[in-house]
Amino acid sequence: MNKKEYCNYISSMGIKSILYEVASTPKPGLVDRNNPGAHDDMDFFTFLSSASVLNSYFYDCTKAGIEFEGKDYRSLLNNIRPIGIKAEKDMFKATKGVNTHKGIIFSLGIIAAVAGNLFRKTGKELHSPLEVCNLTKLMTKGITKELEDAHIKDNPTYGERLYIKYGIKGIRGEVESGFKTVLEYSFPMFSQLISKGENHINDILVQILLYLMANTEDSNILGRHNMEILYYSQNQAKKALELGGYFTREGKAFVEAMDRDFIEKNISSGGAADLLAITIMLYLLENGDIL
Repeated sequence: MNKKEYCNYISSMGIKSILYEVASTPKPGLVDRNNPGAHDDMDFFTFLSSASVLNSYFYDCTKAGIEFEGKDYRSLLNNIRPIGIKAEKDMFKATKGVNTHKGIIFSLGIIAAVAGNLFRKTGKELHSPLEVCNLTKLMTKGITKELEDAHIKDNPTYGERLYIKYGIKGIRGEVESGFKTVLEYSFPMFSQLISKGENHINDILVQILLYLMANTEDSNILGRHNMEILYYSQNQAKKALELGGYFTREGKAFVEAMDRDFIEKNISSGGAADLLAITIMLYLLENGDIL
């Protein structure tokens, strides 16, 4: 596989990851094939429109990783920032101003760049989650330090406002940790369930989302609500898992009731959804495919 072919290869993985995430159904309070969840400005087709313009973004991030020759990997992050800014503009244009994939553009763009650099160094097409996550740590080292000055800014960003209010580092902290939540919770379970081959891919993805919802400080929920609602969301996901999650009749009924409840309460676990897409991407990078 040459460099161009590899860039296309990783790009297809990025697109597949975000399409699998949005297609998994039902996702309590989130956009899926059944309904728009707790959202009145987007639906399933909004996400398809957004995903359709991101192919070149993942390609360019992978290419930047392949071309990077430095030793300070934080420079690679700076190299892909302009690519990410363009991707956000393309996303907003495709969705008529709706933010569907801003968080995942950040996370999967970094992973694509890391994959490109690993391909450059090893010549291998597939990479273990540990390889990817260790290099991600080097690439994003110190990225959360900018949050420390958030309180003196005139116009803090969404993530900075949450840091000021709750002290959580959100997706920046997750990326800087080398996707610790994914490595500890979702990826091992996802790999195990896929290897067993006992369940439909959709049901596995819903199950993994529940694990993430139960164990994630979801900045999307905190942005809409408060810590009390976050704890409520986590506890509901834990109750679903205690009932067998989406693998049992009782668990399925509970998840479907969760969806109705979360829509009514305006709860959207967008952070957990992003981590689900990251889980899928890491699996693809190690195995090449899922089905």
